[in-house]
Amino acid sequence: MKTKEIVQKYGKAHIYMVGMDDQPQPKHIDVIIKNIQHDNIFSGGKRHYEIVKPFLPADAVWIEIKTPINQVLDEYSRLIQQGKVIVTFVSGDPFFFGFASTIRKNLSGVGMKVFPYFNSLQQFAHHEQIAYEHMHAVSVTGRPWHELDRALLECRPLIGVLTDHVHTPDAIARRMMEYHLDRYYTMRIAEHLGHPENEKVYSKYSIKEISEMRFNTPNCVLLIKEPNATLQRPALGIPDTKFVLLDNREKMITKAPIRVIDLSLLALHDSRSFWDIGACTGSVSIEARRQYPHLNIQAFEVREECEELMRMNARKHSAPGIDLHIGDFLDQPIDENTIVDAVFIGGHGGKLKEIIRKVVPHLNSLKGKIVFNAVSEESGKLFREAVEENGLKLQTEMHITVDSNNPITILCATGKHYV
Repeated sequence: MKTKEIVQKYGKAHIYMVGMDDQPQPKHIDVIIKNIQHDNIFSGGKRHYEIVKPFLPADAVWIEIKTPINQVLDEYSRLIQQGKVIVTFVSGDPFFFGFASTIRKNLSGVGMKVFPYFNSLQQFAHHEQIAYEHMHAVSVTGRPWHELDRALLECRPLIGVLTDHVHTPDAIARRMMEYHLDRYYTMRIAEHLGHPENEKVYSKYSIKEISEMRFNTPNCVLLIKEPNATLQRPALGIPDTKFVLLDNREKMITKAPIRVIDLSLLALHDSRSFWDIGACTGSVSIEARRQYPHLNIQAFEVREECEELMRMNARKHSAPGIDLHIGDFLDQPIDENTIVDAVFIGGHGGKLKEIIRKVVPHLNSLKGKIVFNAVSEESGKLFREAVEENGLKLQTEMHITVDSNNPITILCATGKHYV
């Protein structure tokens, strides 16, 4: 019987999701257990079990929520198909980066009743007496840095961060220092919020001091913009002289005026994913990251010596979160379901047609764009031929000369069903 049919048949919640903090013997747990219908099946993390076990029936069955989470969901599904009711204990608000969202995503149609509690970031704001209606909440719990990087680049005045054992407060501090983002913020950390004995708040340490400390879990972080800090969005067109160049070769960079036109044609404001192929110094990726913090940027470069070069430039220009791939683009494994909205080809090593052929199956057919700067008639001819051979549309052809440099033809092609 399907989950939806079970819910219709029994007409009741099969999961009761109960939010809580670290208080020992929380009274609301006892009240909830006594006043809901359940089958003595309970679930939660190891820490939650230690807190609620005094309130559980003697014959209680406990399902620990742990990785791999699919096994937990399979067990839930099996019990629900038997018509069983599960009482699940979680931290804070189950719908705030919580397990209730996981249930909704993976077990759609299941009847669920939620009893929310304050989430840890709310509790922390209450503790510090900080108004949090404009807080930008980010979770790096089991997730990459991307959303935290984005919040910092967007200059959010108050950022709340849910951490894990890898993305710890000290790791956050070190990342902010690496990309020169620490100067704008103060950091506060809370451990074991709500626990009368273990709760501890760190509010008087510098980010540098925090980077050298270690913290007990669970913990969370508040990043508060300094009152007098001026976080201005960067101007478009970072001067070429501000980049560390490959072997000090001035021609091994996409010139700032050309770079600005390239980014304009790529329409990155309306994109979610961007590939920079032949990234070299990283100037295009870095410019894109600074201007469009929401972007998922994948940079590809064949030369190994460019790896540290790009990282130096990214740190210098406060551009965290660019995923760099060293090696021939044609040898890079790309999942067949990957879709890219914008592609810049800055270098091709004589394999322009092969690169475009590999890109096309992944290019968003409705709004995908490929931009290429042709420095010779031959490369421009190859690009036009590749566009025709792969069913693309040549949208823009622009001839530009910067100072005494050779003329460049900027070419922009779009996906098959571009609108």
